[in-house]
Amino acid sequence: MIFNSFDFAVYLPIVFFLYWYVTNGNLKAQNLLIVLASYVFYGWWDYRFLSLIAFSSVVDYTIGNTLHRTEKKSTRKMLLIASLLVNLGLLGFFKYYNFFVANFESAFSFFGYKFEGYTLKIILPVGISFYTFQTLSYTIDVYRKKLEPTKDFIAFLAFVSFFPQLVAGPIERATNLLPQFFKKRNFDYTGAVIGTRQILWGLFKKVVIADQCAIYVNSIFDNSAYHGGIVLLLGAILFAFQIYGDFSGYSDIAIGVARLFGFKLMQNFAFPYFSRDIAEFWRRWHISLSTWFRDYLYIPLGGSRVSQSKKIRNTFIIFLVSGFWHGANWTFIIWGALNALYFLPLLLSQNNRKNLDTVAENSIFPSFRELGQMLLTFGITVVAWIFFRAENLEHSFSYLKNMLFGTNVLDIEIPYTLYIFLAFFLLIEWIGRKDQFAIEHLDIKIGRPIRWAFYIILCFCIIGFVDNQQDFIYFQF
Repeated sequence: MIFNSFDFAVYLPIVFFLYWYVTNGNLKAQNLLIVLASYVFYGWWDYRFLSLIAFSSVVDYTIGNTLHRTEKKSTRKMLLIASLLVNLGLLGFFKYYNFFVANFESAFSFFGYKFEGYTLKIILPVGISFYTFQTLSYTIDVYRKKLEPTKDFIAFLAFVSFFPQLVAGPIERATNLLPQFFKKRNFDYTGAVIGTRQILWGLFKKVVIADQCAIYVNSIFDNSAYHGGIVLLLGAILFAFQIYGDFSGYSDIAIGVARLFGFKLMQNFAFPYFSRDIAEFWRRWHISLSTWFRDYLYIPLGGSRVSQSKKIRNTFIIFLVSGFWHGANWTFIIWGALNALYFLPLLLSQNNRKNLDTVAENSIFPSFRELGQMLLTFGITVVAWIFFRAENLEHSFSYLKNMLFGTNVLDIEIPYTLYIFLAFFLLIEWIGRKDQFAIEHLDIKIGRPIRWAFYIILCFCIIGFVDNQQDFIYFQF
């Protein structure tokens, strides 16, 4: 089930009604309903993979409570390793098995040996990368004694399978989300209004921005050999807007839906395309994943409080692993390596934490310096996105080569309405760049008549383009 579907439009009000009016405020009943609703939500795609979520939940619930009962270091370490092996083993099998087999075959062939591995027709379970990392955060935090394990199995199942962010994040920490399942939740009208507003903006990002860009991005990338340099550059720029509108749109909808049920999820995007350097970009893009890798991989490796050579090593590890997390393709690994190369000069010169405030914080317009920094950061990000979007490395390099040295002929027609929507989108995002999402405080910025006219325009735009429904990009990860 996807957010921009008729099925979800029917499903959400039913769950909302049952949650607030049938459970009668009973916490255990609410949590049980969340589990059932979440399993229906996920099973709508393929019920067979519900067993994976259930299995991961049982394993980590059991290991968490066993960790709490023992102080023996060797036993605790073995329990943590068991959790890592089970969770990462399942993720590795479904996501990376065929990738490793294919690369083993290529490696043996390179040295003149024949190796025939067995590839499998494996369906990648939607959201496995997200809920795997979510359950691991629980086990690791219990191991580190930063979190008391729960004995409430239903609450734990609800934490793992919470349907708003189940299949594409944000990747919530157990320390933030799990305790919310033990607090009494009463309907909050103000929170529901803000949540509905965030859902509306998320749908606009997805349906009007991302899905309309996708039409031309797919055409340009699929036929890149036949287009000139200016068209390929346009395709890369449109993909930058597509992936941002798609993924941040999903996050906005997920956070907004969670608010309707009395939960607060972490912000996952903080207007990353207004960043003044690549370090700021990565503090603002996919925040839940970036901070996950920071806390559970980068800092344990020593972070930046080590020698220069180890700083470089740690930086490459974090970005390469991030790239590999996104998919079993060398394009993602190169994408990660390229971002590491972007990041290193800032890290080594100790300028990686220079831009911690909001751009043009006390001004309507950015300075010429800030504008130049934003355009440069956006430009190098667009180049990296080419590797993210391309089918393989050969496609990536040929696309980049033709973009830089191809003819400057605009041989594709893109409707002017798309440019208008993009300009409108950027304007609203810029105005709301200090908030959690662009229209969070719209009620205090403009009067009621204008505000409602704005909402109606957004609704008409969403309804007008909903027929061009595209899957969320991050469903494949």
